[in-house]
Amino acid sequence: MADPDLYATLGVARTATPDEIRKAYRKLARKHHPDVNPGDRKAEERFKEISFAYEVLSDKDKRARYDEFGMQGLADGFDPAQAREYARWSQGARRSPSFESFSSNADIDLEDLLGGLFGGSARRPRGPARGADAEGEIEVDFLDAVRGGEVRVQVGGRGALRIKVPPGSETGTKIRLAGQGDSGAQGGPAGDLFLSLRVRPHPFFRREGSDLHLDLPVTIPELVHGASVEVPTPDGPVTMKIPAHSASGRVLRLRGKGAAKLGTSERGDIYVRLVAELPDPADPRLDAIAKELEPLYGGRDVRARLRGES
Repeated sequence: MADPDLYATLGVARTATPDEIRKAYRKLARKHHPDVNPGDRKAEERFKEISFAYEVLSDKDKRARYDEFGMQGLADGFDPAQAREYARWSQGARRSPSFESFSSNADIDLEDLLGGLFGGSARRPRGPARGADAEGEIEVDFLDAVRGGEVRVQVGGRGALRIKVPPGSETGTKIRLAGQGDSGAQGGPAGDLFLSLRVRPHPFFRREGSDLHLDLPVTIPELVHGASVEVPTPDGPVTMKIPAHSASGRVLRLRGKGAAKLGTSERGDIYVRLVAELPDPADPRLDAIAKELEPLYGGRDVRARLRGES
């Protein structure tokens, strides 16, 4: 499978400036974000590809390695200096008239030669040997970590992989992919790949353990009279009742709608904080309404508690 062209993924030229890359990402992210396309798996996959491309191209060092070495340059433990040295040796050897006879000489072990070039001292044992385990870090969407499920990710040097994210995963959660590590020798089994998750922030959910927190904009009439409103959750919107005479800042709870507790069937809650959304301040009708509201405060200093006063 050919490596993806990260510049093409964002629709920018290889000479694009950081500002052009940032603008292209924001435009595509708004269009393909899962919250804008609920239930659309293609849009979700596209959003992940866009996010990975931006993660690489917005980082000066990662972008430089990608430009020079491609996806291989993003692998954990990749040594640019060693790769350049090997490339110079390889090009020089191939230009040498004696390269063909050198390569076919059974008495010379190319592996030993490369080990000497790059600091290796141990000769690989003859016969089948298990490949080494490998490690990596991947970025996953907030809701994929909360809900769990199969996702497609780009792993530097290994291309696209499908992994199962356990429900309730957090940044730092480790996932083992058996047989996806380094290849074995002489027909031996491959090692395992251990991936560490990094969870992207969500536009409006904030996570604390298995609980989620959400600021919900509401109108003044909804606070005063009460209302039934739609609230987003990881599993889709639900209807929540706002009690009459609620204050802005009041917190309501949606039980069992939060993140899964890793390794269990239990789920946390969602804490919804009501945030009053005022009408358009430029509307001239608001002046008269504000004057009518002034007496309702009864001269109370609404900022007294900020000064430590009761």
